[in-house]
Amino acid sequence: MKNPISPLRYTSARLASRSRHRGGRLAITAAAALPLVVAMAAAAPAQAAPARAASHAAVRRSCTVSETVHLHGRVFHVHITGRFGIVPMRGHKIALNQPARRSCGSGAQYAPQVSGALTYGGGAVATNPVVYLDFWGSQWDSDTNGVEQYMQSLFSGLGDSSDTWSTTMTQYTDGNGNPVTFNGSVLGGTWVDDSAPAPQSASQADIAAEAQNAASYFGVSGPNVDIFVLSPSGTNPDGFPNSGFCAWHDWNGTTAYTNMPYVLDAGSGCGAYSVQGQLDGFSIVGGHEYAEAVTDPVPPYGWTDPSNGEEIGDLCAWTNLQAISFDTGTFAMQPLWSDTDNACDQ
Repeated sequence: MKNPISPLRYTSARLASRSRHRGGRLAITAAAALPLVVAMAAAAPAQAAPARAASHAAVRRSCTVSETVHLHGRVFHVHITGRFGIVPMRGHKIALNQPARRSCGSGAQYAPQVSGALTYGGGAVATNPVVYLDFWGSQWDSDTNGVEQYMQSLFSGLGDSSDTWSTTMTQYTDGNGNPVTFNGSVLGGTWVDDSAPAPQSASQADIAAEAQNAASYFGVSGPNVDIFVLSPSGTNPDGFPNSGFCAWHDWNGTTAYTNMPYVLDAGSGCGAYSVQGQLDGFSIVGGHEYAEAVTDPVPPYGWTDPSNGEEIGDLCAWTNLQAISFDTGTFAMQPLWSDTDNACDQ
C-alpha cells in the first residue's frame, strides 16, 4: 500500500522566470516567482547525510576511482563509483550496474527483472529529495523539441500533492528510520549552462565534473540532491547511444547525479512514442533514475536487490508503461518496485 503525501509545503510547478547569469540561462521554480535562494532553502535539509552513511565511508573510498577534470577553465576533483541503475535500451542486454572497481560488484549481472525484494545496505537515502536540472551546452539554445519545458513540468509535478507515483518510495527509510518524504515539488532549480558547447563525447568523469559544476552554481550538496546532467541532441555522453544504455546515475563525491543523454536521439530504443508522444522517453527514463537516486543516492549502499544490485526502477524497467497525470501535465512513466506490495506499483 502507498502512503499518502502530507502536503506540508506546496510550491508552484510552473516556470517562474529566466535570466542570464554566470554564463547560463537560469529558470527558477518557486511560488510566485520567488528568488532562487528560496529554492535553495528548500534544499537545505539535503546538506546532512543520514548518520548510518558514515559507517560505509571507508568502503566507499575503496570502491571509488578519483579523477581530475579540467572543465570551464576550472579544475574538478571527482569520484567515480560506477554506473548504477542503468536503463538498457530496448532489445539490449547490458549489465545494469557497472562498478568502477569490479571488487565492488554485487551478484549476477543478468538476473530476471523481478528477482526479489529490496534490502537496505546501511548507506544514505534521500529523505528530502531535491532535483536540479542542468541543461549542459549552448546547443540547448537551438533545441526545438520542447525538452526543457517538458522536463521542468515533469519534475515540478513530482513530489507535489497530485503525485501518487512517487509515494511508492515513502516505504524506504534511512538508517535512523526516517522515511522518504515529499512536501512539495522536488524541482529545486533549472540552469541552462550555455557558456560553451557541451563536449561531443563527454566521459563519465566529464559528466561528474559538470554535475559538480552545477551543484556549485546552485550552492547545494549532499545525498538529498540529484543533479540531472542533460546533454543536447547530437552528442554522445559516455558513448550514448552506442553503449546500449539510455541513462544511469552515480555519486561524484559531493552529490548524486544522473547522466541523462538526449534520449530522443535513440528513438523507440529509449522510449519515444511508447505511450503518448516523442518525448515519452525523457519521463520514463528520467523517472526511473530519479527514483533510484532517491532510494540509493550513494550506490550501492542504499536500497538494492542483494542478489544482483538492481534498484527500485531496474526491477520494473520497460514494464506496464502508462500515462500518469500530475498538476503539471500527463507523462509516460514506468512502475516502481514496492517491497510492501511485493510488486511493481504505479
